[in-house]
Amino acid sequence: MIFHKTSLKLAGLYLAVMMTISIFFSVTIYQVSVQELERGLRRPLPVFSANGPGFSSQVRDVFIEQRTQSYEEAKDKLIAKLLLINGVILILGGGLSYYLALRTLKPIEDAHEAQSAFAANASHELRTPITAMRSENEVALMDPDLTLEEAKQQLQSNIEELEKLTALSEGLLSLAQAEGAQLNKERVLVSDVTALVAERMRLAAEAKNVTLNIKVPKGIAIFVNKTAAVEILAVLVDNAIKYSSKEGKITISAVANETIDIRVTDTGPGIPKDVQAHIFDRFYRADSSRTKQQIGGYGLGLAIAKGLADANDCKLSVTSTEGKGSTFVLSAPKFVA
Repeated sequence: MIFHKTSLKLAGLYLAVMMTISIFFSVTIYQVSVQELERGLRRPLPVFSANGPGFSSQVRDVFIEQRTQSYEEAKDKLIAKLLLINGVILILGGGLSYYLALRTLKPIEDAHEAQSAFAANASHELRTPITAMRSENEVALMDPDLTLEEAKQQLQSNIEELEKLTALSEGLLSLAQAEGAQLNKERVLVSDVTALVAERMRLAAEAKNVTLNIKVPKGIAIFVNKTAAVEILAVLVDNAIKYSSKEGKITISAVANETIDIRVTDTGPGIPKDVQAHIFDRFYRADSSRTKQQIGGYGLGLAIAKGLADANDCKLSVTSTEGKGSTFVLSAPKFVA
């Protein structure tokens, strides 16, 4: 409703500007046309004479009257046409102005809705561990037979919930930094980036017995922020490890096209078509669609990767087939010497 009213106000402003220009030109055209008509009206008449060759005074008066009448009719027709034109402009301009207002405000409306959804989701995610801690502590305090061991278990549970809150707050901070990042770009070898990612994710892959293969030609360079590129690929590999079954396989490869396409391919359960459109949304999780396992996290990883990719003038996309795994592609600009 708020944006509808704003759209009407903006459409009214557009229409006012449009009609002001139209009326200005209409007045100008009218004035110029009238001047030309008056110039024609002031042209000398044929020679009139009561005696001898020429026209009689009666003929002269009729001629003048007809010319004056033609002048008045021409003015009336001109006014009518200008009014008609301005009426058409008013009607068509009103519709066009409203359309342009909607187009202008659409990104703002989308951003407002995204911000509202983000605030609601963040509040929900923050409230969940806090509510859990409060409930558990209240139950523990009401138990008169609470033992030391049980109290320690309760404190341990509180620490776990606090760790979740810490992870969430760090994720939110990283997301905010990614979306507003001003990154210094440089020449970066893809092989260097993938080597750093492989080393960082080695323990996580080994813990799940997932094989991590690197198939990147040496010498391929991209123009990005190196730290951001490492973070993006680390998120993609971490995501692939989480959703891969034990003894799965993850491959990082690179192909030089118009851009350098760095691909992270897994052998997981794949992503349904309807989920792929939302996979980079904040707080979006599709655990039930991809795997029967309970996957931790808050659905911020891919959103952070997307924000960093945008800040690097890169494109992040996904292709997937259910039951056959997924491929995330980071398309980065080539380094041009």
